[in-house]
Formats: sequence, C-alpha cells, structure tokens
Amino acid sequence: MPVALTSTYGFEDSAEIRDHFEGKVEREEYGRYGNPTVRVAETKLAALDSAEDAALFGSGMAAISTTLLALLKQGQHLVLTADCYRRTRQLVTTILPNYGITADLVDASDEAALERAIAPGKTRVLLSESPTNPYLRVCDVARLARLRDRHRGLKLVIDSTFATPVNQRPLEQGADLVIHSATKYLGGHNDLLAGSVSGASGLVSVIRDLRGVLGPILDPHSAYLLLRGMKTLDLRVRRQNASALELARWLSTHPSVERVYYPGLESHPDHALASRQMTGFGGVVSFLLRGDAGATSRCLDLLRVFTIAPSLGGVESLIEQPALMSFYEMTSEQRAAIGIPDNLVRMSVGLEDVADLRGDLERALEGGLPPASPSP
Repeated sequence: MPVALTSTYGFEDSAEIRDHFEGKVEREEYGRYGNPTVRVAETKLAALDSAEDAALFGSGMAAISTTLLALLKQGQHLVLTADCYRRTRQLVTTILPNYGITADLVDASDEAALERAIAPGKTRVLLSESPTNPYLRVCDVARLARLRDRHRGLKLVIDSTFATPVNQRPLEQGADLVIHSATKYLGGHNDLLAGSVSGASGLVSVIRDLRGVLGPILDPHSAYLLLRGMKTLDLRVRRQNASALELARWLSTHPSVERVYYPGLESHPDHALASRQMTGFGGVVSFLLRGDAGATSRCLDLLRVFTIAPSLGGVESLIEQPALMSFYEMTSEQRAAIGIPDNLVRMSVGLEDVADLRGDLERALEGGLPPASPSP
C-alpha cells in the first residue's frame, strides 16, 4: 500500500458530491475524515481483532480519550479498574470531571466491588486493561461481559495493548470495544505514534465521527509504518513471549530479586486465568529488586543491551524504573500509596538473543546491588 499524502480529494462533478453524502459511492473527501493508507491499516487491524471495523488515531491516548468522550456525556459515570496506565487514570480522574463525568476506580478481581460501583441508568462504560500496567494483572473479560449484560446501556471497553491480537482477542470474549496503543507492539519498531479502537461498525462509526470533530487523526506515513509492523506482528510477539517467560523464570530465582510479576509464572495471581484466556503471556515483565531507589537506579545504569527508556513492544529491549520515568514528581510515600515502590522495574523484552539479555541483567544485578544476606 503506498503512502497517500493527500489532504483533499477532488470530485468529478456535483453529482458525485451528492452520491458521496448519500452513501451511493464510497470515497474520500478530506484528510481529517479519511485517507486511503489509513483506511487499509484500519481494515487490517479490524481483521486482527476479529472486529467489524476499526478507527485509527494519532496516539493510544487519543483513542482512549475520543472513545470515552463519544460514549459518555454530562451526568454519566464510568468504572475503571484501578491498576491502569497513569495517563488513563489522569484522564478519568482529573479531566472528565470537568465535563460532569464521574468515575470509580475498582479492583478488577473484586466482582462484588465492581457490581457495587455500577450505578444503574448512570454508568455507561466499564473500562479495563488486560494485562494491566505495570503489574500485568489479567481481567476475566467473559466475566466482565456477563456483568455488562446485567446493566442496560453499559459498554465494556478493554485496553489490550500489552496482549496484542496475537495473545488475546477481547471482542471474541464479549467486549464491546478493544483499544490498542499501536505505538507499542502493533508498530513494533519504536518509530511511530498511533492508537486504535475496534468493534462493531455502528459503535466505531460514532467514535470515528467524533474523531473528525476533535481531529486526533493518524497521519498516512505512520499508517504506512503501522502496516509494515503488522506484517511481522505474529513472529515478533511469539519470540517476545518466549524470551520474556524465560527471563521471568530466571529472575524469580535470583537472590537480588524480591518478586517478579508476569502472568506466565505460577506465582502470579492471575496465572490460571491468563492460561485460559490468553495464548501467550506477552513481552513485559515487572519485578522488585532487593534495594532502595538509589540501588535500583545504579543497577539499571549498568545495563548495556537494554536501553533505559519509556514505552514497550518494540524490537529493542527497554527497561525503566517507574518511580523515576513516570512518577518523578511524586514523593516516595505518594508513589507507594498508588502501588509504585521505588524498587519497581518494568522490562520490555525485544528480539535480541535471550542469552545476551540474561547476561546483561546478571552483570547489572551483581554489580549494582549489595550481596543478598544469607538465609538464617
């Protein structure tokens, strides 16, 4: 598919304009409403998600923001699962209230609390990530769909960025909409920003119409790069699944590591659910080091194969200390209150040889942390 660098599209005559607006012909009109390169990428992504349609945006947050604004209005309410991306939390707790939209944050594993949080006739959206960021909690999509079915007018939206369509298809499990930050695994090369929402054509069209008003469109060159990335998605994700699982198992036995969070490990609270619901466990591993903030930073500074950077899902392995990268403006106590200890590390496994990645981690752990105390 070529890159259609076009902002406006000519009409043969006035009759074609009428045919376009009456739905007799399908064609482009203006770049904010559609682009051939973007449309092909949307069609392919819809197929990956088992969806009728998909809409692409300039970032994952643009997809989430536009979706929520399309589904909610003043006086309505949404429920968000508590372990979530910080910008989603910020949108829901600080921006949407300005428009008269309220929200409750609830533990996804607490079905009773979720039920209590839903206000009949008022709650319109149940939004969850699966797996979540950064602790890789997995929500039971089918169970949430049954909860949705008990409340008329409620829509279930799943952010499946960490899973990708390779590992999980929430629409097949009952979700109404699935969202991806396509910047991550779908693009796969850390060289584009994009977001997507997939689902039934009628629901996606409402969101696409609002995209045309707000303007958070995806540019055609990024759509071209996204098409390139999706060609190798299956190969990349399966390799990252395997490498992440191997590294998670190794880290869980290392004396300098306090705890590992990865749904592929039996120690993870959602391992059984993830094994049923997902075909792979993803390329992100989070873990706690046996050290304070300074020791954790020194450890990461010794890495040479991993790159210290935000984001995830690319061919390069990235690593970060969330207390610094994402929550630097908070105190240690404030971070701890929202579940972000200073010794937390989030690792996105790329396509490098897993032996090189393990060796890099081993050198850093041995050189950056004090020797573990012997067991009594």
